[in-house]
Amino acid sequence: MRRPLAAALAALLMLSLLVLFGSTPRAHALDNGLARTPPMGFNDWNAFGCGVSEQLIEQTADYLVSSGLKDDGYGYVNIDDCWMTKSRDAAGDLVPDPAKFPDGISGTAAYVHAKGLKLGIYESAGTATCAGYPGSLDHEQQDADSFASWGVDYLKYDNCNNQGVPWEQRYDAMRDALAATGRPIVFSMCEWGEDNVWTWGAGTGNLWRTTGDINASYGSMLSIFHSNVQLARYAGPGAWNDPDMLEVGNGMSFTEDRSEFSLWAEMAAPLIAGTDLRSATPATLSLYGNKAVIAVDQDSLGRQGTEVSSSGGLDVLTKPLANGDVSVALFNENASTATISTTAAAVAAPSASSYKLTNLWTNQVSTTSGAISASVPGHGTVMFRVSPGSGTSVGTTHPLLGASSHRCLDAYGNQTAVGTPIEIWDCDGGANQAVTLTSAGELRLYGGTQCLDAFDNQTAAGTKVELWSCNGGANQQWRLNPDGSVTGTQSGLCLDVTGGDKPAGNVNGTALELWTCNGGANQQWSLA
Repeated sequence: MRRPLAAALAALLMLSLLVLFGSTPRAHALDNGLARTPPMGFNDWNAFGCGVSEQLIEQTADYLVSSGLKDDGYGYVNIDDCWMTKSRDAAGDLVPDPAKFPDGISGTAAYVHAKGLKLGIYESAGTATCAGYPGSLDHEQQDADSFASWGVDYLKYDNCNNQGVPWEQRYDAMRDALAATGRPIVFSMCEWGEDNVWTWGAGTGNLWRTTGDINASYGSMLSIFHSNVQLARYAGPGAWNDPDMLEVGNGMSFTEDRSEFSLWAEMAAPLIAGTDLRSATPATLSLYGNKAVIAVDQDSLGRQGTEVSSSGGLDVLTKPLANGDVSVALFNENASTATISTTAAAVAAPSASSYKLTNLWTNQVSTTSGAISASVPGHGTVMFRVSPGSGTSVGTTHPLLGASSHRCLDAYGNQTAVGTPIEIWDCDGGANQAVTLTSAGELRLYGGTQCLDAFDNQTAAGTKVELWSCNGGANQQWRLNPDGSVTGTQSGLCLDVTGGDKPAGNVNGTALELWTCNGGANQQWSLA
C-alpha cells in the first residue's frame, strides 16, 4: 500500500503546485536527436506560392547537387502549401495532387533521397492550411503516419484556421504523432511567434518561427531581425529560433541580400533558400555558397549571436564558436555609409595580445591589438572571424574573384605587354590571374612584375584598367575595402565589371573599368 500512497501524495503535491503557479503539466520534452545545427535547404513558397510541383522539387534537388550547394550543407528540399487535393479520400487520408505530383509524395521523396538529400512537406495545425487545403487538426496521427510512409524527413507545421484550440493541444499532438511513427522527422513550427513560442518551443519542436511572414524588402528583413536577435538565450542544438526563409535573390539589393545572409548566420538561424535556385545569378550564389559564413551558422557550439550594441542603428553582434574564436557582425541599418567600431573585449574574444581578423566575405586577413572597426555601407554588413594571433594578406597571392560573375580578374590572353586589357575570365590558376597584394597598395600579376593600372592616370568613370610596368604611381594603388569593393586610391572610384549589373555583362572577356561606387555585385571582389 505504500506505493499507491506515495503516488497519491506526489499527485496531490503536483496539483498544489499547479494551483499555486498556474501552469499546466507538459508532455514529454522533445528529444529526437535532429537538427543539431540549424537546418539548411530550400522551400518553394517565397518564389512560387501555390505553384509547387514534382518537377520543381526534383529539378531543385538536381541543382543543389550540380551547383555544389548540397556539399555546402543545403540538405532539405521542402514542399510548401498547395501540394494536395482539396479534400481527403474516403479513408480520411491526405491525397497528393496527381497533376502536380504524378508520382506522389513517396515518388518525389525517393527521387530526392537518391540525390543524397531529404524531403520536407507542409501542413497546418488547423482545419485547413493557409491556402485552404485540408489541415491536420484532429488528424495528427493519421497524417504523421502518411508522412512517414511517404519518406518525409521534415514537417513545416503552420498555424492557419486553428479554431482557437490552444497551441499545447495542437503542436504537442503533432509532435507526439511524429514520434510515434518511429521515423526521424524534423518538426518546424510555423506558429508566427505567438504565445511566446520561444519559451516553450524547445520542448515541442526543432525550430519555431519567431515572427510573421517575411517578404523581399529591406524593411521586412530589418523588422524580423530586430525581433529575432533578442531571443538568443532560447536557441541551441536541436532547437532554433526561426526568423523565416531567406529572401536572398528575390529583389533586395546585393548589399541587403548579403546583410540578410550574414545576420541569419550570426543568429544561428535555419538557412532555407526561398528563391528559385535553378535560375539564381552568380551574385546570388556567391551569397548562398559562402562556406566561411555558413560555418558560422553551422558551428557545433550551437550558440545564437547576441547584440553587443545598437546605438544609432549601428549594430554589433558577437557569436562564440566551438574552437574559441568569435564571429563578429557589424550591421549598418542606416542608408548612408558609417564606420562601426567595437573591441575584442566587448565581443568577448579570448584574452590575447593581438588578434587575427578574417573578413568572411572578402577573405582578407589583418591583425589588430583589440580594435575592430570597418566602414560599412548603408544597409550593409561586414563579418569578421576573430581569433588570437596575427596574420595579413599583404604579400600573399590569390585570384581576385568577382561576385557578379564568379570569374577571376585576368590579364587578357596571358599577355604581359604594357597596355594589356584587364578582364574577367573563368578561373584557371594561371599566372595572369594570380594577384599579389603589396604594402604599397599595388595589385601585381605575373609574380610581381606587372601592376594593375588605371589608364593614363585618368580618374573619370569609364577609365579602362590595364596592365603596366610597376612604377609606384598613384594610378597603380588600390584599396581593398571591408565591404568587398576595390577602390583606386587616385580616383576614389571602384573596380567595376563593365555592364556587370546585367547578366550579359558577366561573360568571359568582359573588360574592367573604374566606375562610381554603387554597391553592386559587379563591384564586389574576394580573395579566392
